Amino acid sequence: MEAYQTEDENELRPEVVLVADDDEMMRALAVAALEQAGFFVAEAENGVVALEQFRQLQPDIVLLDVMMPEMDGFATCRALRAVPAGGDVPILMMTGLDDTRAIEQAYDAGATDFVTKPIQWAILRHRVRYMLRSSKAMRDLRVSEARLSNAHRIAHMGSWEWDVLNDKFYWSQEISTIFAVAPDGFDSSYQAFLNTIHPLDKELFNKAFEDACSYQRPISLDHQIVLPRGDERCCHTEGEVAIDESGRVVHISGTIQDITERKRIEEQVRALAYYDSVTGLPNRVLFGELLERALTFARRYRKKVAVLFLDLDRFKEINDTLGHDVGDNLLREVSERLKHCIRGYDSVWQGLGAAGDGNPVARLGGDEFTVIMEDIQDSKGVIAASQRILQLLSDPFLLDGVEICVSASIGISIYPDDGEDAMTLVKNADTAMYHAKKEGRNNAQFFMQALNDAACERLLLERQLRKALANEEFVLYYQPQVDADSGRIVGLEALIRWQSPELGFVPPVSFIPFAEESGQIMLIDEWVVHAVCRQIAAWRAQGITPPRVAVNLSGCHFLKKSLVEMVAECLQNFGLEGRHLEVELTEGVIMRDVEQATATLADLKRMGVTVSIDDFGTGYSSLSYLRRFPIDTLKIDRSFITGVTKDADGAAITTAIISMATSMRLDIVAEGVETAEQMTFLLDHGCAVMQGYLFCRPAPPEEVTRLLVDGLPMP
Repeated sequence: MEAYQTEDENELRPEVVLVADDDEMMRALAVAALEQAGFFVAEAENGVVALEQFRQLQPDIVLLDVMMPEMDGFATCRALRAVPAGGDVPILMMTGLDDTRAIEQAYDAGATDFVTKPIQWAILRHRVRYMLRSSKAMRDLRVSEARLSNAHRIAHMGSWEWDVLNDKFYWSQEISTIFAVAPDGFDSSYQAFLNTIHPLDKELFNKAFEDACSYQRPISLDHQIVLPRGDERCCHTEGEVAIDESGRVVHISGTIQDITERKRIEEQVRALAYYDSVTGLPNRVLFGELLERALTFARRYRKKVAVLFLDLDRFKEINDTLGHDVGDNLLREVSERLKHCIRGYDSVWQGLGAAGDGNPVARLGGDEFTVIMEDIQDSKGVIAASQRILQLLSDPFLLDGVEICVSASIGISIYPDDGEDAMTLVKNADTAMYHAKKEGRNNAQFFMQALNDAACERLLLERQLRKALANEEFVLYYQPQVDADSGRIVGLEALIRWQSPELGFVPPVSFIPFAEESGQIMLIDEWVVHAVCRQIAAWRAQGITPPRVAVNLSGCHFLKKSLVEMVAECLQNFGLEGRHLEVELTEGVIMRDVEQATATLADLKRMGVTVSIDDFGTGYSSLSYLRRFPIDTLKIDRSFITGVTKDADGAAITTAIISMATSMRLDIVAEGVETAEQMTFLLDHGCAVMQGYLFCRPAPPEEVTRLLVDGLPMP
């Protein structure tokens, strides 16, 4: 834990950090990260509270969010600087804005530094420590002239002066410490001083002094020095010239600071900021910079660049079954194979290796990797590289004695064909990767505009779906279930329809999957049950005795304990008995969690609600679950009914289902009956209850009301 010593008391206290952010989650994350590092953290939910907290606590550093109610971060920063104790306190602005204007506003308001969201908390701790260290050093330097020597010692800084006319060097005690020599160990000439500079920096250092003498320029540079025992240190040298009345430079004075530790920390921060901690590959930030450099080169010389977006298939299953340690080891092995695959291949990677950033492979996060290929001539080289990657990853990985097989899906975008900027290229490569997933995984797909159009359409659909419930855009249609012997309507199936003002009529098959992915399906299910109960109550109020109405429930909702409570509440609110309602489920839903399904079905049965299995014959079709679960009705899938008069297999399966249901005393409904021949077949084999276009298409409530009163004309 870092601490400082007060002037009045010889005691230690933790450094105080004030975090001002209107997002409670962001404050909680900041508190957790900073308290773990030993800081005392105070919180404020807006700028007004932050000012009051600042006056009470006198924190050592303030972290301000830009976007806050009542007083935003810029206004709060200006107000803090106006407070007597706020002139020197470090202020770090936290913002999701990444434009230059926002950065300029932050500095104009008096911010010390800024950091963009999402925040990497490990890096934030280092940055806070570094800002506090720098602030403390500067504060000590300004205390008074009397403390200058002590401040130099604390900052590992020494002062020097060169008498140019007499070629004599003078230095402080701290410089002797930095250079690891006795005070009398220096030959006090400029050449002797120059001999301590690292050979790689000697020319740059000498030129700075020559320019200072020739052009009266100040000196400011980082360089390395060589100690008598051969050790190396990083230093920062500052110097200013003094001239006489004739304009001659008579002496140059300045400081030398040992910044070895700072450079080490900067390298650590850089590693955290630009490299993935698991694989050591460039991370998302550095990848963006590398891609921008590659695109700049490509624009200048009219070259093409390919971006490969790679995602491991079923990586989550490996993490869940074998643990995150094995998952991390797998990611490391994958990164090594990717580097080996790309290295020396027919891609060109120029101009990026000087700082060690020349790796065209990066990890964006999770199991997502990217590869940059420069100066490509045509798609053949990209295809070959993609196939080579897929082939290399197909060889099993041996981790902790376990052989693991993994594959990948790759999406490819090409500059300038698929985008002229980095963001567009990555987005389009990502879209192509998802297309590769849909094509069966373990393959590579090039981006096509149609994929982007489909993705945009999906986003539009998801956005409009969120408004549909609030705007009452859903309606229910009902399709009768008919006893073909008597022509009587014995049941109704409620079918949801979406009439969107922007998209028009949207069939359930198009929006239900999105509703399930976004979690809105539970609200839609609740709306359907509520609407059905309201309609049944309305029919009863008109003196009509309606048959039971079946509602389809999603699998994710069925396995929630709140389902039974919701159904019971709807029945009670409209004064209905459970026999008025039937719940339709697919075989896969009840088999997903047998224990929960058993409990839910038992609760529904106790209320008198009947249960039917929809699309029977297309899933498990297991006698064991038919015996175990309290099921009332089987609905034969329309795919079997379509072929009963033409396909012997379809007829045999349908006959077998009817026979099985009869022997188990289950009701049976045939779905999708469209022809008289199909009706005759079903009647001949003992299935009288049918549902399909032969009898009636799904109809709105008012039309169904007429059918319940007047009866349904038989075909």
